[in-house]
Amino acid sequence: MKTFDRFLEYFLATLMALMLLSVCWQVLTRYVFTSPSSFTDELARYLLIWIGTLGAAYASGKRLHLAIDLFPSSLQGKSKYRLSVFLNVLIILFAFAVLVVGGSRLVYITYTLGQVSAAMQLPLAYVYTILPISGLLIVYYKIRDIMLMSTENPDLNSQNNPS
Repeated sequence: MKTFDRFLEYFLATLMALMLLSVCWQVLTRYVFTSPSSFTDELARYLLIWIGTLGAAYASGKRLHLAIDLFPSSLQGKSKYRLSVFLNVLIILFAFAVLVVGGSRLVYITYTLGQVSAAMQLPLAYVYTILPISGLLIVYYKIRDIMLMSTENPDLNSQNNPS
């Protein structure tokens, strides 16, 4: 999976570079050539959607997402493990319901209706495809986190034998 994470890093960096070029071209054509490019604003907007959504999945996989850990840091042992599993299950349910199911419906509706973007005439279903993809990645990463937590914590694998 490390190769996939590395691919995701490079893909996100490439999208950032494309967005930077798009915005620079927009500024150049608007202020230097006094004839703004018609597609760069829209392209930058769609790239930002992809970067934000896919970046959230990447951050979730690297455990870099924002978290308030005041309560979990005060717990130890099985109670901390149970809370972590519960929070990961909530994230899985949310990502599946909102991003995978809701995103898939959005892709289907925009594809069926044939909606296209104003400037680039790009089918909006292509833009929204990142929602279910990111949702599936988040679900995968959270399931992997739960499995890693159970194997990393030796206290959970041992029996309650008093020594």
